[in-house]
Amino acid sequence: MTVINRRHALALGSGALLLPSSLRAQAAWPTQPITFVVGYAAGGGADIVARELAMLETPLLGQQIIVENKGGAAGAIGARFVSNAKPDGYTIFYAVGTNVVTNPHVLKTSIDTLAGLVPIIQTTDYQYVLAVNPAVPANNVKELVALAKKEPGKLTYSSSGVGGNNHLAGALFAEAAGIDLTHVPYKGTGPALLDVISGIITMNFSSLPPAVSQIKAGKLRALAVTGDKRVSSLPEVPTLKEQGIDVAVTGWHGLFAPPKTPDAILDRLHKETAAAMKDPKFTGALAKDGLELPPERTRAEFVKFVHDEHAFWGKKLKALNIQAE
Repeated sequence: MTVINRRHALALGSGALLLPSSLRAQAAWPTQPITFVVGYAAGGGADIVARELAMLETPLLGQQIIVENKGGAAGAIGARFVSNAKPDGYTIFYAVGTNVVTNPHVLKTSIDTLAGLVPIIQTTDYQYVLAVNPAVPANNVKELVALAKKEPGKLTYSSSGVGGNNHLAGALFAEAAGIDLTHVPYKGTGPALLDVISGIITMNFSSLPPAVSQIKAGKLRALAVTGDKRVSSLPEVPTLKEQGIDVAVTGWHGLFAPPKTPDAILDRLHKETAAAMKDPKFTGALAKDGLELPPERTRAEFVKFVHDEHAFWGKKLKALNIQAE
């Protein structure tokens, strides 16, 4: 039988107190609300999904998750804010993929995202919908292309900013169709879409969450989706490829942290986010708006995915001659 004297017992019991304060903080994390920063104005696709995820993940982490919008520069403002934040797990970037993998190639204001942000987990896969104002005299892509050829440069398309996927979708569409469209960047999908609804802008390649309800309400007319297959939320809308335009543009969302965030915190965020994503409320919300769950990846696999996407889009943007602004 081992006997432990009182002094030895006290030493063992106070062992945790001898840990560095940073390690004690990691063990206790989280002890205060967490902020998901979205790099766009409220009402866009990323904002909608971030709020759904935050609501479901809050009870898993035992602290409230707040969504904060920092729109502008195609998400670069939000990315920089998070990159410069204290690496304590309380400020997390809810990113659209383009914020991380295309902005560094086209925006002079962008940070080096591979060095300035740490990938945690991918949260969605999705495609876009080509939607026009109902007053536009085009009921399909063929008619829209004919209209654009009749009046080169007159038709406009809005985006959430230079280098965003809806900008790239418009550029790739114009190139494939042999037409001249005028790009008008905004600070987010929400305001970009509102000006299509009002008739100021001709069209938008919108992420699905903010567009589907407007399409079903008759405020927008959907002409095509940009993936390889139709989406369940708009089953009557054909793909671009079905209409003779060989273009496919898809997107994704993910969580990123500031550099030097401890692995223990990153692992906990990965674990609880993955659990929240399996909640039927989350999968149901995604399905309603035509989004899908991404492939399950470890943190290391997600890091590789991000690096591969960064390299791919660097080459693609150079080929499209989309210059840094």
